[in-house]
Formats: sequence, structure tokens, C-alpha cells
Amino acid sequence: MRVPPLLGALTAVVLTGGIGLATAGAATGDSAKVFVPSATVNADHTVTLPLHRGRSGDQTVWFVVTEASDSAHAATWRASVSQKLRNALGTDAVQKVTVDRDGTVVFPATVDFGPQHVVAPGPSGFPPAAAAPGAVGEPGYSPLVELPDGAVLNAPQLANSTGRADKVTVLDVAGRTVRYELTDGFARGNAVVYASTDSSDAGAAAIEDVTFAPALNAAPFADGDGTDSARASLAAFTNGRTGVGDPDRQGLNSALLGEGSPLNVLAWTPNQGRYSPLWDVHLTTWAPGQTPTLQTEFTRIADLAKAGLVTAFPSGPWGASGFIVNCPIIAQH
Repeated sequence: MRVPPLLGALTAVVLTGGIGLATAGAATGDSAKVFVPSATVNADHTVTLPLHRGRSGDQTVWFVVTEASDSAHAATWRASVSQKLRNALGTDAVQKVTVDRDGTVVFPATVDFGPQHVVAPGPSGFPPAAAAPGAVGEPGYSPLVELPDGAVLNAPQLANSTGRADKVTVLDVAGRTVRYELTDGFARGNAVVYASTDSSDAGAAAIEDVTFAPALNAAPFADGDGTDSARASLAAFTNGRTGVGDPDRQGLNSALLGEGSPLNVLAWTPNQGRYSPLWDVHLTTWAPGQTPTLQTEFTRIADLAKAGLVTAFPSGPWGASGFIVNCPIIAQH
């Protein structure tokens, strides 16, 4: 069952612990396997990445690169490899860029970082009572870009003349670095940290405090997790256990109550061929009568769905909920 757009816009997920929620312990450079070669994971639950200068019209834009569709471009940009990004070529999920002689990337569309960000938890946390994104992509904007040679980069824009992304904590234009907030989750049974930058749903973008980029939803294809898709699968519980000290705490309800990250479950890591930073969100609800437990593997959640122990939100067969979040995995504990 797909979540209707209006419901998605108002109730779709604190997928990355937006609105300043407390987080679990961060992976640091000393204790983590860092997947993005250019990344430095900091003890304050941020990541430092190289900051690249681009242009859109008469605006200077600043962006990062976290993934590339082949190993050669990944080496050039010091990024992870996600070959699945090439499956988005020819769709509205990718904007074609040009490159000036001096190497400046020229984007057809950029982001308005000026809107007022609004998010208010509901009476029981989830769903939220109100949500409006604080950053909105122009028509045609997507963090995915196609270079003149056909390679695809995940290149989210984080600043321009209208302002900067809310999760940017330090923008060092002179030193060409940016410090960006991280979020905790699980992938393949391991704790990971990731950076959320964009969502194709306005409500999810508001709750995560990231850029609303509706063009991303053109990336093929919902409920597609294989190498023929540009997406990978993510499960976000809507009614998990609550309580800061509960070892099974997990879920959007808990996150909106200010208890910590929702601890979403991602299917793959960047060293696997089915990895993509474009997460096909599966809102996941424990069925009536079930006792929620902490889940760390997507395949285990799929087994729970087959057994009828979890459903889609708010009900119905478990599956993709109809929107994407762009959340590159940075490191693993």
C-alpha cells in the first residue's frame, strides 16, 4: 500500500532524526569504517567533507559529492561507488550539468534555502502536527547530476546566495570544507551513520530538515532494490518501543518524542553492488498485538512482513511508501 501524497507530506517520517533530536553515539574516525574516502567523521556527530564551488545562473553554489556511478569518477571526487545511479539516467531525477574551462560545474537548477522551516510533533509524537520544508529545490533541481561524459554524481547543493542547509554546522568557503550533521541507523546488522540531504516528499524533507527535491521520485523504481533500480530499501518503524533507557527503543514515534534517532534500517552498505544513497522508504508498523523489538537487518523485517507481524503504514501489505530520501552512508561502527 502506497502512502497517499498528502499523508506522506504530513506524516512521512523523521527518517534522519531531524528537528534537533538527540542521537546515539557517533562513529568516530578512530572507531569506524569510513566509506566515503574524502570524509572525516567527527566526535560531535558531524562529518567534514570537501566543499566544491559551482554555478547556477548568476549564483555561486556550494556542493558536496558523496557517490559516483563508476570507480574512476569516484576516485576523482574521492567518493563512494554506486553503479546503480546510472539507472536514473534519462529521467527527471537527474539534471544535466556542464563544466566550464576552469572546472566549475554549472547546474541548470539550484535550491532556495530561504523558506521558513516548520515542524511540530503531534500529541503522541508521530505523526507530526505540522511540517513545511526550509529548503526547496527549483524546478528541475536534483542532487543527482549527469556530467558531460555520462557519469552520474550524487552532488547535493548545500549553500548559495539564499542561505545554506540547516544541517550545515560550519561552511568554510576559504578552506573549501563543510561540516554536516550525521544520523544513526543500522545496515546489515551493524550501526552506521549517514548524512541526509534531500527528500522527494515535502513532509519528510520538513521533518528531516533537508531539501525538498520532488524530482528525485522519478528515479526508478518503487519497490526496486536490485541492480536494475536506482534505489535501495530502507525500513522506518512508525510505532516502535519508546523510552530513552529501553534497549529496544526504535521508531519515528520515539524520535518525535525527542528520545533519539529513529534508528532506521538500511538494506545495503557502500561496499555492496546493490547500494544506492537513494533510499526507497518502507514505513513499517508493528501489527496489533505484537511486541516491538529492536531490528537491525532489512531482510529480517521483510521476513516479519511475510509472517504478518508488521504492515505498511497505516495498514495494508508492507512495501514501498512512495518517496525517496537521499541519505549517503558515511561510516560503519
